[in-house]
Amino acid sequence: MNDFIFSFRLRNTYQVNSILYSLRQLPFVKKILPQSLYSNRGLKILGNIISILLEIASIFVGKFLYITLMIATIASISKTNSANWFIHIFVFLTFVGALLNTQMFNPTKDKYYALVLMKMDAKRYTLTNYLYFLLKMIIGFLPFTIYFGLKLKVPLITCLTMPFLVASCKLIYSAICLYKFTKEEKIINENLPTPLVWSLVAIFLLLGYGLPFLGIVMNELIYSGIFLFTLTLAGVAIYQIVRFNQYGRIYKSLLKKDVVIFNTKEATQKTTQKTVLNQIDSEVMVTSNKTGYAYLNEIFTKRHRKILTESAKKIAIIALFIIVAIILVTLFSEKFRPVINQVMLTYLPYFLFIMYFINRGTVVTQAMFMNCDHSMLSYRFYRQPKAILSLFKERLKTLIKINLIPTTVIAIGLPLILLVSGGTNDPLNYLFLAITIFAMSIFFSVHYLVMYYLLQPYNVNLEMKSMSYSIISFLTYIVCYMGMDIHLPTVLFGTVMTLFSIIYVVIALILVYFYAPKTFKIRP
Repeated sequence: MNDFIFSFRLRNTYQVNSILYSLRQLPFVKKILPQSLYSNRGLKILGNIISILLEIASIFVGKFLYITLMIATIASISKTNSANWFIHIFVFLTFVGALLNTQMFNPTKDKYYALVLMKMDAKRYTLTNYLYFLLKMIIGFLPFTIYFGLKLKVPLITCLTMPFLVASCKLIYSAICLYKFTKEEKIINENLPTPLVWSLVAIFLLLGYGLPFLGIVMNELIYSGIFLFTLTLAGVAIYQIVRFNQYGRIYKSLLKKDVVIFNTKEATQKTTQKTVLNQIDSEVMVTSNKTGYAYLNEIFTKRHRKILTESAKKIAIIALFIIVAIILVTLFSEKFRPVINQVMLTYLPYFLFIMYFINRGTVVTQAMFMNCDHSMLSYRFYRQPKAILSLFKERLKTLIKINLIPTTVIAIGLPLILLVSGGTNDPLNYLFLAITIFAMSIFFSVHYLVMYYLLQPYNVNLEMKSMSYSIISFLTYIVCYMGMDIHLPTVLFGTVMTLFSIIYVVIALILVYFYAPKTFKIRP
């Protein structure tokens, strides 16, 4: 208990200091808060209160969003068999979570501080914090498995056991990783999944989401068998995890400075250099017929196509695969046709959240700063209003084109799905399905680029320093998430969304014209 309390206090101190630093990055607030805020008792108390609230939120908020978005919303599509859909998807996503979120093999800063700098006992630290992680997992999942499970008519006993299934799967996989280390001396890094892990994740996702649409779902009896089997294996896993005595060796290798990224100039620059080399197609001769900043932008885009256009193409391929799968299910399953038809006609706001995720705005602006603006903003000519606005215009065209790659697939696919699922008496529904998707894509393209130019969040060491940027990004996520609860006719929502996008684009471009020359600079 003493080890856990000490490690918790250490982690909390680090988090409180991070909160105080973030508060000082807010506009106007940084002028009020003194440089000595880290030693101010009142601010420390405020930081501790916020830290506790964040810790409580971390227990529940993520689980709520996970079950709502990934499971309950999908399961509710089935009007007659939603309980089994909920169980089926939950089980396979639990397998995915066990592979990707172990906690034990996640090299974090608080572990580095505790085990490397403070020389804490590796085994006691690992076991106490892992137990805390599992308890948070169970407590966080329990109210939502009960609420959403009962809402979809899942038996209460099944709802109560679901969080323990999650904990059991994580215990089993952690024990497997420890056993593999004992036999093969191979260390698992949670942040660097192996090709085998990614393959298993893809298989579980396909089974979890694909089989229900084919009419194949897990019932309560099969779930009970899986639960009892994993619970038994979890007992064996606990024994192995407790008796394992080589945690020190694992973390000695796992918690190296080149693995745990620190906010230091030297470490960040080394990481950036590796990133730049991997992202630039230096061996390919790229040319352009354009001049000025249009030339610079085109050369940049061609040399960074690995993270710009190619990632968009991969998303387009995945979107095409999903659309084709839905069309096939619709053609061969009559009972799903009215459900899918209804989704196309009233659930268009849901795609606002989907377009939020597939948009490449964040990736593109990060690449722009890391591999171009990071160096160029040190020159005065690059910060002149004419130069900023000229390059902004070229970049906006590029970002829109990149986002249109997956957008076009979706915009064509949705009217086709509507057509094969029974169609509609109003031809405008087909038109607005496509137009609205394009409007969303253009909106997000403009939104992220304008945010980048007005709130440029990075400093010379590539650290995120803008609290305003983080807050607006979070609010964007919240608005898109809340949009999923809006059920409006396609034509009505499409009209509103298109008009909003046009107005937003006009206002955003005006703001860039007047303010970007002042705000587009490297942060101190």
